[in-house]
Amino acid sequence: MSLRCLDENTSVMMEEVLQGVTNLELLNGTTRLLLTKIPFFKEIILSSFSCVSCGWTNTEIQSAGKIQEQGVCYTLKVKTKEDLNREVVKADSATTRIPELDFEIPAFTQKGSLSTIEGLLDRAVAGLEQDQSVRRATAPEVAEKIDEFIQKLGKLKEVEDEFTLVIEDPSGNSFVENPVAPQKDEALTVTRFKRTVQQDIQLGIRADDDLDEEPAGDDLETMRNEVLTFDTNCPECNAPASTNMKLVQVPHFKEVIIMATNCDSCGHRTNEVKSGGATEALGTKITLHITDPSDMARDLLKSETCSVIIPELEFELGMAALGGKFTTLEGLLKDIKDLIVSKNPFVCGDSSTTGRMQKLREFGEKIDEVIEGKMDAHIVLDDPAGNSYLQNIYAPEPDPEMTVEKYTRSFQQNEELGLNDMKTENYEEK
Repeated sequence: MSLRCLDENTSVMMEEVLQGVTNLELLNGTTRLLLTKIPFFKEIILSSFSCVSCGWTNTEIQSAGKIQEQGVCYTLKVKTKEDLNREVVKADSATTRIPELDFEIPAFTQKGSLSTIEGLLDRAVAGLEQDQSVRRATAPEVAEKIDEFIQKLGKLKEVEDEFTLVIEDPSGNSFVENPVAPQKDEALTVTRFKRTVQQDIQLGIRADDDLDEEPAGDDLETMRNEVLTFDTNCPECNAPASTNMKLVQVPHFKEVIIMATNCDSCGHRTNEVKSGGATEALGTKITLHITDPSDMARDLLKSETCSVIIPELEFELGMAALGGKFTTLEGLLKDIKDLIVSKNPFVCGDSSTTGRMQKLREFGEKIDEVIEGKMDAHIVLDDPAGNSYLQNIYAPEPDPEMTVEKYTRSFQQNEELGLNDMKTENYEEK
């Protein structure tokens, strides 16, 4: 953090930060650190500095977690002034764009911030105005053009015309608020993507001279017959742990990779499933009419690219949420309930409100009714990659309560899967 006032204390015990706000007494000012949690997001460290001598202030945020496995891109259609009040966590590795103005704030040119859409616009204007007095004296033509652009940015706050805000963060630690959560936000699109080698190098998780896209893999037959183990760290307590990985053939489907991590220190257990094959030529949409409690025992494979829809509850779970899972239909519904109700920061602490808590509890009760067979419902698994599966208990005969639809992916779906930039024609191995 760049400060105009000298800091005499340069080290802070993290134990004090975890207990609340820590004040660092400085020569001319005070730095406050707060570990807080953004609802439906994650924990962050909020830093605020103020100087009583010169009046200068500075705020900054840092992620309290690790770099995520995938990058994230938020695309928001700003249509009303209410959209300007959405909370935004912008990591320092994030790139901010407004395509309508051909405007971009590159990564690592600003410190991380916790703000709103309006705050991002004000910060951009302040950055452009910073050296305008010097430009007017040395380069008046450039200063005039920048003044015109500043006026265009200022007009965006009036929302006279719809505009698009794009925040792309390869670290996966940025966030844009969904004010109607847990319902789907029609104005906000969230996509996950695999980082490039160059992005890994920029984030410092790959050496500058390491230009290989992927390390060489083990023999496929060995992976089919053995459980592979590799060292990792627990996502909860960060203690050393081991992850087991195994290739498994799902009957009437395909091979999948199951990974399971157990932590001996804190007891945390997690598992994830990834497709063992290529992206299918067509997307798959599976619709099951739940007519009996026995349907809850159906095996289910949800890939990380699959979205889950329950029309009767007006509920949609986007791709990448909950990750890949190999479970039962009951297990998936319970995971959804835990995500929305039990593990939701909106139902506890300062973030909770009576109306929101009641709404979420009612949603959890409806999920229980579906599991117990007391509520007629459909569940839809929509996977544009075609790598999800729901057991047909009548196999090899058709299931009268389940339909499987193959469809051609849209351009946007191919873009989210990274297929539009993937060229395989006339490829020759060198």
